[in-house]
Amino acid sequence: MKKRTRPPILLIHGGCGSTPPTASQLKTIEAALDRGETLLQKGTSALDAVEAAVVVLEKSGRFNAGKGSKRQMDGIARMDASVMNGRDLSAGAVAAMEGILTPVRAARLVMERTPHLLLVGQSAERLSRLFHLPPLPPSLAAPKPPPHDLSFGKWEPLFRKLQGKRDDEAAELGTVGAVARDKEGNVAAATSTGGIRMMLPGRVGDSPLIGAGTYADNLAGAVSMTGLGEAIIRAGLAKEITLAMEGGDSPEAAGSSALIRMRRRIGGEAGAIILSAEGDFALLHTTDSMPGGYRAGRRRKTAGRFQKVMED
Repeated sequence: MKKRTRPPILLIHGGCGSTPPTASQLKTIEAALDRGETLLQKGTSALDAVEAAVVVLEKSGRFNAGKGSKRQMDGIARMDASVMNGRDLSAGAVAAMEGILTPVRAARLVMERTPHLLLVGQSAERLSRLFHLPPLPPSLAAPKPPPHDLSFGKWEPLFRKLQGKRDDEAAELGTVGAVARDKEGNVAAATSTGGIRMMLPGRVGDSPLIGAGTYADNLAGAVSMTGLGEAIIRAGLAKEITLAMEGGDSPEAAGSSALIRMRRRIGGEAGAIILSAEGDFALLHTTDSMPGGYRAGRRRKTAGRFQKVMED
Protein backbone atom coordinates (compact mmCIF):
# COMPACT_ATOMS: atom_id res chain seq x y z
CA MET A 1 0.00 0.00 0.00
CA LYS A 2 1.34 3.42 -0.97
CA LYS A 3 2.07 5.61 2.02
CA ARG A 4 -0.16 8.69 2.22
CA THR A 5 1.72 11.94 1.84
CA ARG A 6 0.73 15.18 3.53
CA PRO A 7 0.87 18.71 2.16
CA PRO A 8 4.15 20.33 3.23
CA ILE A 9 3.99 23.55 5.26
CA LEU A 10 6.66 26.13 6.12
CA LEU A 11 6.49 29.14 8.46
CA ILE A 12 9.25 31.73 9.05
CA HIS A 13 9.73 34.66 11.42
CA GLY A 14 12.31 37.44 11.45
CA GLY A 15 11.98 38.63 15.03
CA CYS A 16 9.45 40.83 16.80
CA GLY A 17 9.58 44.45 17.89
CA SER A 18 8.14 47.92 17.53
CA THR A 19 9.92 48.87 14.29
CA PRO A 20 8.45 47.76 10.94
CA PRO A 21 10.74 45.60 8.80
CA THR A 22 12.55 47.01 5.79
CA ALA A 23 11.75 46.02 2.22
CA SER A 24 15.05 44.15 2.05
CA GLN A 25 14.17 42.12 5.14
CA LEU A 26 10.84 41.10 3.64
CA LYS A 27 12.55 40.21 0.38
CA THR A 28 15.01 38.02 2.28
CA ILE A 29 12.15 36.26 4.06
CA GLU A 30 10.64 35.57 0.62
CA ALA A 31 13.92 34.02 -0.48
CA ALA A 32 14.06 31.86 2.65
CA LEU A 33 10.49 30.70 2.07
CA ASP A 34 11.32 29.86 -1.54
CA ARG A 35 14.33 27.83 -0.46
CA GLY A 36 12.51 25.86 2.21
CA GLU A 37 9.41 25.28 0.12
CA THR A 38 11.45 23.99 -2.83
CA LEU A 39 13.09 21.39 -0.60
CA LEU A 40 9.79 20.32 0.93
CA GLN A 41 8.17 19.91 -2.48
CA LYS A 42 11.08 17.69 -3.53
CA GLY A 43 10.34 15.44 -0.58
CA THR A 44 13.20 16.42 1.72
CA SER A 45 12.72 16.38 5.48
CA ALA A 46 11.19 19.14 7.56
CA LEU A 47 14.52 19.32 9.41
CA ASP A 48 16.42 20.00 6.18
CA ALA A 49 13.86 22.64 5.18
CA VAL A 50 13.97 24.65 8.42
CA GLU A 51 17.76 24.53 8.50
CA ALA A 52 18.03 25.73 4.89
CA ALA A 53 15.50 28.52 5.41
CA VAL A 54 17.29 29.82 8.50
CA VAL A 55 20.67 29.66 6.73
CA VAL A 56 19.33 32.07 4.08
CA LEU A 57 18.43 34.52 6.83
CA GLU A 58 21.73 34.06 8.70
CA LYS A 59 23.80 34.69 5.56
CA SER A 60 21.86 37.77 4.54
CA GLY A 61 23.19 40.07 7.25
CA ARG A 62 19.75 41.69 7.44
CA PHE A 63 18.70 40.07 10.70
CA ASN A 64 20.19 39.71 14.16
CA ALA A 65 21.51 36.23 13.41
CA GLY A 66 24.63 34.88 11.73
CA LYS A 67 26.25 37.63 9.66
CA GLY A 68 24.03 40.31 11.20
CA SER A 69 24.52 39.37 14.86
CA LYS A 70 24.76 42.12 17.45
CA ARG A 71 27.89 42.62 19.52
CA GLN A 72 27.90 42.21 23.27
CA MET A 73 29.26 44.83 25.66
CA ASP A 74 32.87 43.73 25.13
CA GLY A 75 32.64 44.29 21.36
CA ILE A 76 32.35 40.62 20.40
CA ALA A 77 29.42 39.04 18.52
CA ARG A 78 28.23 35.79 20.11
CA MET A 79 25.48 33.68 18.60
CA ASP A 80 22.92 31.11 19.72
CA ALA A 81 20.93 28.58 17.67
CA SER A 82 18.97 25.36 17.98
CA VAL A 83 17.21 22.72 15.89
CA MET A 84 14.73 20.01 16.86
CA ASN A 85 13.32 17.04 14.96
CA GLY A 86 9.77 16.15 15.96
CA ARG A 87 10.06 12.61 14.63
CA ASP A 88 12.30 11.35 17.44
CA LEU A 89 12.73 14.46 19.66
CA SER A 90 16.39 14.72 18.73
CA ALA A 91 17.82 18.21 19.14
CA GLY A 92 21.03 20.21 19.03
CA ALA A 93 22.06 23.69 20.08
CA VAL A 94 24.98 26.11 20.37
CA ALA A 95 25.29 29.16 22.59
CA ALA A 96 27.70 32.09 23.01
CA MET A 97 29.52 30.93 19.88
CA GLU A 98 31.83 33.27 17.97
CA GLY A 99 33.03 33.51 14.40
CA ILE A 100 30.68 31.16 12.51
CA LEU A 101 28.44 32.39 9.69
CA THR A 102 25.70 29.74 10.05
CA PRO A 103 25.08 28.85 13.71
CA VAL A 104 21.99 26.77 12.85
CA ARG A 105 24.23 24.34 10.98
CA ALA A 106 26.48 24.16 14.01
CA ALA A 107 23.42 23.26 16.11
CA ARG A 108 22.62 20.42 13.73
CA LEU A 109 26.20 19.17 13.98
CA VAL A 110 25.79 18.97 17.75
CA MET A 111 22.60 16.95 17.25
CA GLU A 112 23.94 14.52 14.67
CA ARG A 113 27.70 14.32 15.27
CA THR A 114 27.93 14.32 19.06
CA PRO A 115 26.18 12.56 21.95
CA HIS A 116 25.33 15.98 23.41
CA LEU A 117 22.54 18.51 23.01
CA LEU A 118 24.17 21.89 23.78
CA LEU A 119 27.71 23.13 23.22
CA VAL A 120 28.86 26.63 24.19
CA GLY A 121 31.62 29.07 23.37
CA GLN A 122 34.91 27.84 21.95
CA SER A 123 33.84 24.20 22.01
CA ALA A 124 30.97 24.95 19.64
CA GLU A 125 33.30 26.93 17.39
CA ARG A 126 35.89 24.13 17.30
CA LEU A 127 33.23 21.60 16.29
CA SER A 128 32.04 23.93 13.54
CA ARG A 129 35.54 24.39 12.16
CA LEU A 130 36.19 20.64 12.32
CA PHE A 131 33.31 20.17 9.90
CA HIS A 132 34.35 23.15 7.77
CA LEU A 133 31.43 25.46 8.43
CA PRO A 134 32.09 28.89 6.87
CA PRO A 135 33.47 31.55 9.22
CA LEU A 136 32.18 35.07 9.53
CA PRO A 137 34.01 37.55 7.29
CA PRO A 138 37.12 38.76 9.15
CA SER A 139 35.76 42.31 9.45
CA LEU A 140 32.68 41.00 11.26
CA ALA A 141 34.45 38.41 13.39
CA ALA A 142 37.12 40.80 14.71
CA PRO A 143 36.34 42.37 18.09
CA LYS A 144 35.52 46.06 18.09
CA PRO A 145 36.35 48.47 20.91
CA PRO A 146 33.75 47.95 23.66
CA PRO A 147 31.02 50.59 23.60
CA HIS A 148 31.30 50.83 27.39
CA ASP A 149 34.11 50.89 29.92
CA LEU A 150 33.96 47.42 31.47
CA SER A 151 36.39 48.11 34.29
CA PHE A 152 35.17 46.92 37.66
CA GLY A 153 34.20 50.37 38.85
CA LYS A 154 31.85 50.85 35.89
CA TRP A 155 29.73 47.70 36.30
CA GLU A 156 27.17 49.18 38.69
CA PRO A 157 25.87 51.88 36.30
CA LEU A 158 25.68 49.33 33.50
CA PHE A 159 23.64 46.98 35.63
CA ARG A 160 21.30 49.81 36.59
CA LYS A 161 20.82 50.66 32.92
CA LEU A 162 20.04 47.03 32.14
CA GLN A 163 17.58 46.76 35.01
CA GLY A 164 15.79 49.93 33.99
CA LYS A 165 15.51 48.97 30.33
CA ARG A 166 11.99 48.61 28.97
CA ASP A 167 10.99 45.14 27.81
CA ASP A 168 9.91 46.33 24.36
CA GLU A 169 13.39 47.75 23.79
CA ALA A 170 14.78 44.25 24.22
CA ALA A 171 12.29 42.67 21.83
CA GLU A 172 13.83 43.84 18.58
CA LEU A 173 13.53 42.61 15.03
CA GLY A 174 16.25 40.17 14.21
CA THR A 175 16.00 36.71 15.76
CA VAL A 176 15.04 34.28 13.02
CA GLY A 177 13.22 30.96 13.06
CA ALA A 178 11.36 28.41 10.98
CA VAL A 179 8.97 25.52 11.53
CA ALA A 180 7.85 22.98 8.95
CA ARG A 181 5.94 19.79 8.23
CA ASP A 182 7.15 17.53 5.43
CA LYS A 183 5.31 15.11 3.15
CA GLU A 184 5.88 12.29 5.62
CA GLY A 185 4.11 14.25 8.36
CA ASN A 186 7.25 14.94 10.38
CA VAL A 187 7.67 18.38 11.96
CA ALA A 188 10.81 20.33 12.84
CA ALA A 189 11.84 23.71 14.23
CA ALA A 190 14.94 25.92 14.12
CA THR A 191 15.84 29.24 15.76
CA SER A 192 18.93 31.46 15.49
CA THR A 193 19.90 34.77 17.09
CA GLY A 194 22.65 37.22 17.91
CA GLY A 195 20.92 38.25 21.13
CA ILE A 196 19.72 41.68 22.25
CA ARG A 197 21.14 45.15 22.79
CA MET A 198 23.02 45.83 26.03
CA MET A 199 24.12 42.23 26.52
CA LEU A 200 26.60 41.41 29.23
CA PRO A 201 29.38 39.22 27.80
CA GLY A 202 28.27 35.61 27.78
CA ARG A 203 24.55 36.33 28.01
CA VAL A 204 22.42 33.52 26.51
CA GLY A 205 18.77 33.90 25.57
CA ASP A 206 15.96 31.49 24.81
CA SER A 207 16.87 30.58 21.22
CA PRO A 208 19.28 27.70 22.04
CA LEU A 209 17.15 26.35 24.89
CA ILE A 210 14.93 23.44 23.92
CA GLY A 211 11.50 23.95 25.44
CA ALA A 212 11.94 27.72 25.75
CA GLY A 213 12.73 29.11 22.30
CA THR A 214 12.37 25.98 20.19
CA TYR A 215 10.36 22.77 20.32
CA ALA A 216 9.04 20.11 17.92
CA ASP A 217 7.12 16.90 18.50
CA ASN A 218 5.22 14.89 15.88
CA LEU A 219 2.53 14.21 18.48
CA ALA A 220 1.74 17.92 18.76
CA GLY A 221 3.54 20.31 16.42
CA ALA A 222 6.45 22.74 16.21
CA VAL A 223 7.22 26.17 17.68
CA SER A 224 9.90 28.84 17.23
CA MET A 225 9.91 31.87 19.54
CA THR A 226 11.28 35.38 19.33
CA GLY A 227 11.31 38.30 21.76
CA LEU A 228 12.67 38.96 25.23
CA GLY A 229 14.61 35.77 25.96
CA GLU A 230 14.62 36.10 29.73
CA ALA A 231 10.81 36.16 29.86
CA ILE A 232 10.46 33.33 27.32
CA ILE A 233 12.85 31.15 29.33
CA ARG A 234 11.04 31.74 32.62
CA ALA A 235 7.72 30.86 31.04
CA GLY A 236 9.04 27.85 29.08
CA LEU A 237 6.88 29.04 26.21
CA ALA A 238 7.73 26.68 23.34
CA LYS A 239 7.07 23.58 25.43
CA GLU A 240 3.96 25.09 27.00
CA ILE A 241 2.48 25.86 23.59
CA THR A 242 3.33 22.39 22.27
CA LEU A 243 1.75 20.66 25.27
CA ALA A 244 -1.41 22.72 24.84
CA MET A 245 -1.66 21.59 21.21
CA GLU A 246 -1.10 17.98 22.24
CA GLY A 247 -4.04 18.46 24.62
CA GLY A 248 -6.27 19.57 21.76
CA ASP A 249 -5.85 23.36 21.57
CA SER A 250 -5.46 25.03 18.19
CA PRO A 251 -2.17 26.82 17.45
CA GLU A 252 -3.91 30.18 17.88
CA ALA A 253 -5.50 29.24 21.20
CA ALA A 254 -2.34 27.61 22.56
CA GLY A 255 -0.09 30.49 21.54
CA SER A 256 -2.41 33.29 22.63
CA SER A 257 -2.96 31.74 26.04
CA ALA A 258 0.77 31.25 26.62
CA LEU A 259 1.72 34.75 25.51
CA ILE A 260 -0.97 36.38 27.65
CA ARG A 261 0.04 34.31 30.68
CA MET A 262 3.68 35.34 30.19
CA ARG A 263 2.79 39.03 30.08
CA ARG A 264 0.60 38.80 33.18
CA ARG A 265 3.06 36.81 35.26
CA ILE A 266 6.41 38.09 34.01
CA GLY A 267 6.01 40.95 31.57
CA GLY A 268 8.07 41.05 28.43
CA GLU A 269 7.24 40.86 24.75
CA ALA A 270 7.36 37.88 22.43
CA GLY A 271 6.23 36.35 19.17
CA ALA A 272 5.80 32.80 17.94
CA ILE A 273 5.29 30.78 14.80
CA ILE A 274 3.25 27.71 15.64
CA LEU A 275 2.43 24.66 13.50
CA SER A 276 0.26 21.75 14.63
CA ALA A 277 0.83 18.16 13.56
CA GLU A 278 -2.49 18.35 11.69
CA GLY A 279 -1.29 21.31 9.62
CA ASP A 280 -3.06 24.20 11.33
CA PHE A 281 -0.82 27.17 12.09
CA ALA A 282 -0.60 30.64 13.59
CA LEU A 283 1.86 33.55 13.58
CA LEU A 284 1.34 35.53 16.78
CA HIS A 285 3.07 38.44 18.52
CA THR A 286 2.50 40.86 21.38
CA THR A 287 4.61 43.55 19.69
CA ASP A 288 3.60 45.83 16.84
CA SER A 289 5.71 44.01 14.25
CA MET A 290 6.85 40.49 13.45
CA PRO A 291 8.02 40.01 9.86
CA GLY A 292 7.50 36.54 8.53
CA GLY A 293 5.55 34.41 6.17
CA TYR A 294 4.15 31.02 5.32
CA ARG A 295 3.81 28.60 2.45
CA ALA A 296 1.01 26.06 2.80
CA GLY A 297 -0.21 24.98 -0.61
CA ARG A 298 -2.20 27.86 -2.07
CA ARG A 299 -2.05 29.74 1.23
CA ARG A 300 0.96 32.02 0.87
CA LYS A 301 1.83 35.25 2.62
CA THR A 302 4.77 37.45 3.54
CA ALA A 303 4.15 40.45 5.77
CA GLY A 304 5.62 42.73 8.42
CA ARG A 305 3.05 41.76 11.02
CA PHE A 306 0.48 39.05 11.62
CA GLN A 307 -1.89 38.54 14.55
CA LYS A 308 -1.20 40.75 17.54
CA VAL A 309 -2.19 39.12 20.81
CA MET A 310 -4.03 41.44 23.16
CA GLU A 311 -5.18 40.82 26.71
CA ASP A 312 -8.91 40.83 27.36
